[in-house]
Amino acid sequence: MKKILVLGAGQSSPALIRYLLEKSSANNWKVTVADLNKELAERSINNHPNGVARSVNVNDFDTLHGLIKEHDIVANLLSPTFQDSIVEACLTYSTPMVSASYESLTTKRLNDTAKKKGVLILNEMGLDPGLDHMSAIKIIRNIRDKGGIIRSFCSYGSGVPAPDSVNNPLKYAITWNPRNVVMSGQKGAQYYENGEIKIVPPHRVFERTWRRNVEGVGMLEAYPNRDSLVYLEHFDLNYAHTMIRGTLRYPGFSETWLQVVRLGLPNETMTIPELYDKSWRELTEMFLPSTGQPNKIRNRVARHLGISPTGEIMDRLEWLGLFSDEKIGVEVQTAADAMIHLLNSKLALKEGGRDMVILLHEFIAEYPDSGLAPEQITSTFVHYGDPGGETAMSKTVGLPAAIAMKKILNGELTVTGCQIPTIPEIYEPILSELESEFNIQFEERHQEIESFES
Repeated sequence: MKKILVLGAGQSSPALIRYLLEKSSANNWKVTVADLNKELAERSINNHPNGVARSVNVNDFDTLHGLIKEHDIVANLLSPTFQDSIVEACLTYSTPMVSASYESLTTKRLNDTAKKKGVLILNEMGLDPGLDHMSAIKIIRNIRDKGGIIRSFCSYGSGVPAPDSVNNPLKYAITWNPRNVVMSGQKGAQYYENGEIKIVPPHRVFERTWRRNVEGVGMLEAYPNRDSLVYLEHFDLNYAHTMIRGTLRYPGFSETWLQVVRLGLPNETMTIPELYDKSWRELTEMFLPSTGQPNKIRNRVARHLGISPTGEIMDRLEWLGLFSDEKIGVEVQTAADAMIHLLNSKLALKEGGRDMVILLHEFIAEYPDSGLAPEQITSTFVHYGDPGGETAMSKTVGLPAAIAMKKILNGELTVTGCQIPTIPEIYEPILSELESEFNIQFEERHQEIESFES
């Protein structure tokens, strides 16, 4: 019997766990789901006879190593902060691992060790990153097979409420790790545009926005996502003048979150004493330069930020509850912890609602030696969750990782080392099953253009 360990039973995990349990009897698998919250792990296995729920604190070195040593493969769906310690434990026991998180620099440097041990450490195997890589590299290979070169590549990802399920002024819903939402943009961003490197510091990410129309959805707003430059190497884009990875949101989100960032609330390094007993107004007050009348806090925040006190941005901040006398009321240590709690409570999908995930690729390709006209290629993927049920985020994050795990366990995926899914041995069979079994596929549109202008 093969033993599978799933670390994390949060919002991105249900589809992966369901897939593994559904396949467990036919493949003779035992699936252990381990989470700090054992009750959450128990709900995720739903009394399945081949499922086991465990409580685990991954900061407990001995417990983590003991669990990994007992299992044949690990799915890591925990916060990226735990990636390196989990990878190192997996390599200690030659246990393959699959994760939806970005590959860290530390993990990347363990590539030779993983190859020597004959182990696959597969990161970026979710939606974004994951499906975006796999779908993009498939198009890139098709362009090159026709003798083409890529001049521009812009890639966008999004997870938002479906248009029929928007129920709050931010037009957003928490369908994945809320810490990632609170801390988004905190590392800044860099990208390549018209032959030049552009760098965006953390406090500017949400003001560097532009519009993008998504077929079937409408006009959305993009902001730059992390480090786009690494993908020039990943995709071997030697002739590209532009390489941009961006995140899509409904208009209005970015201008509002920019002010949350400017206030300083996404701070997870400064511990605040007895924060649970403070009100949201008191927390916001801590980030203002001086104390004033409590009933004037909205005006004072607007003055501090240099924005209109009567505009929509301030309306959204007030709706979030940042000026409220309501107590925070939970054991949190930092302002970021408090914001995570706040977003979880305020930005849940409405009852019976559904979410939507989007991937959008835009290529400009030239064919200098084949006589073909330059073209713009647009590849669009829009997928909806089940109303009141499994989210599109869970399905599109969890299913690619789950399929990869099945293929590793069955000996169909034999590549080793620290990898991301940009090689055919990984992405071709994964994309094939996603399309045939789950109707997860992209729509491509090709349009001839006169020439590329940098």
